[in-house]
Amino acid sequence: MPFPKKMGIYFRGSPLAFVLVLALAVGGEAQSSTTLVPAIFTFGDSVVDVGNNNDIPTTIFKADYPPYGRDFTNHKPTGRFSNGKLATDITADTLGFTTYPPAYLSPQASGKNLLIGANFASAASGYDDRTATLNGAIPLSQQLDYYKEYQKKIAKIAGKKESASIIKDGLYLVSLGSSDFLQNYYTNPFLNRLYTPDQYSSLLVGLFSSFVKDLYGLGARRIGVTSLPPLGCLPLARTLFAFRQPGCVSRFNNDAQGFNKKINSAATNLQKQLPSLKIAVFDIYKPLYDLIQNPTNSGFVEASRGCCGTGTVETTILLCNPNSIGTCNNATQYVFWDSVHPSEAANQVLANSLILQGISLIG
Repeated sequence: MPFPKKMGIYFRGSPLAFVLVLALAVGGEAQSSTTLVPAIFTFGDSVVDVGNNNDIPTTIFKADYPPYGRDFTNHKPTGRFSNGKLATDITADTLGFTTYPPAYLSPQASGKNLLIGANFASAASGYDDRTATLNGAIPLSQQLDYYKEYQKKIAKIAGKKESASIIKDGLYLVSLGSSDFLQNYYTNPFLNRLYTPDQYSSLLVGLFSSFVKDLYGLGARRIGVTSLPPLGCLPLARTLFAFRQPGCVSRFNNDAQGFNKKINSAATNLQKQLPSLKIAVFDIYKPLYDLIQNPTNSGFVEASRGCCGTGTVETTILLCNPNSIGTCNNATQYVFWDSVHPSEAANQVLANSLILQGISLIG
């Protein structure tokens, strides 16, 4: 969909165009196709899930029904938690992909469709497998097992040499942690009595480091991980935890910032420990926080509530559905699509930032 010029995110003449030229200059010789990386592999939660939860009977965290996807290709829901594209979709566009890596559990994840990678993410999953278990989602450990299964499939499809190149040169994206806090720690009396927020952050970052080492052991060499967003500024968090106080929930934002410092430190240590590893932490906290605090600077009108329904509590089948009353007509004016997830317009801004921060991964 078109976006207002004042948002500064048009592909032509934008920083993204510059990144493409630069990436081609530094890495183009190694590429044998029109894409800057041969494949994209994604692990994570609802921010990057493209449909793996659609047919899982144990979870309510699904987005395969209207109004989700109303601005996506063909205006049909796919399982993406937005009105349109996710930030990772837009990143794939920028890297030259004309189709997106399929959800691994979807019927499309077969044959040559797997040559461009796969998406293993599951809404309501986390670094802590207990988060996924609590929400009926696919635990990160299972996402990794599916990736191991993928490697066997791709070896049969492409042959040993080409599959090894796909695995080594592919881009690995990891986006987790929000569900660990919002759908587990903050609502689980057992966990928040057992750990302080700082202790739980340390536990999650330890699990992150172990996961990266596992990926590295399986051949991954280019890994990008997102930071936590400003959790306390999500409309749902404001509704449930602000206790009628205006603005964001500061303690949640403090927890997110503490986690982000630790994951940056962990990534630096992993880079030193693992030869040939390229790893980048994508800061999504600042660009999203800036959008929320000053939405009009980027062409938005509303940042305190989502487009779907009242925008204060709606997410997944819980109130954000075809019968939701009050859903906006123009989601490009909203930073959030539902009470948790960004709109496609906001995802465009986040993707712009993500690409600029991740240039080292594709060089």
